[in-house]
Parts: sequence; C-alpha cells; structure tokens
Amino acid sequence: MPYRQAVEDVMAVLRGQWTVAVLAALALGETRRKDLLPAINAVDERVGRVSHARPLTDRVLEDTLRRMQEDGLIGKRAEPGPFGATWYSLTPTGYSLLSALRPLAEWAQENRYSRRRQSGDRPAS
Repeated sequence: MPYRQAVEDVMAVLRGQWTVAVLAALALGETRRKDLLPAINAVDERVGRVSHARPLTDRVLEDTLRRMQEDGLIGKRAEPGPFGATWYSLTPTGYSLLSALRPLAEWAQENRYSRRRQSGDRPAS
C-alpha cells in the first residue's frame, strides 16, 4: 500500500472528534458503557474542553462506539439478562493504534507554539 493511501486510511479510522477520547478512556481497561460517557466528559471538563466545544452526548458516543467496533478497534461484551451491563475494551488493533498515535501527539505538543506563531496566534499565558 502506498504511504499516502496508508495515511488516508488511518485518518478515515480516526474520523469523528471523539474517537481518540474513547481510545484513551478504554486504554485503562474494559469499561462499562454507562461509565464511558461521564468518564470522557470529566476528562474534557478537567482540561478545559480544549478539543471539544460541547460535552459528548449519548447519541454521539453510541455512533462512535459502533463505528470503532466496525473498524476493529474495540470489542463489546454484553452480560446476559435484562439488567446485564455492556462492556467495551480495546482490541489489539485498538491498542496498536493508540501506541501509533503517541508520536503524533508528541509532535503536536512540540510544534504547538511554532504553528500558532506562523498563523499569527499567540500562546495563552
């Protein structure tokens, strides 16, 4: 596969503004569905909603989880019974993607201010 196509493929997998947040939340281990939404929103609130203008909604989370399952990034386990919990966890592919994102995040941190200067923005003090 050509390099450009590979980059475009991974960008397609990362589509949606909440995919990375879900990857990060599940990096800590298998998590109940009902705990994901508050956990992700708590992190966003703690860092001052830098990446997202509004909190994650239940509908958007459900769409994100479904898409990530289709892409093979996460697995779903449902407990039997009418009150059984649904659990999500990263697959080996999901862990691999999360590891591959680390150098990209480091690049973004290292180049954050130089990109702002080039665009005329000033860093927050």
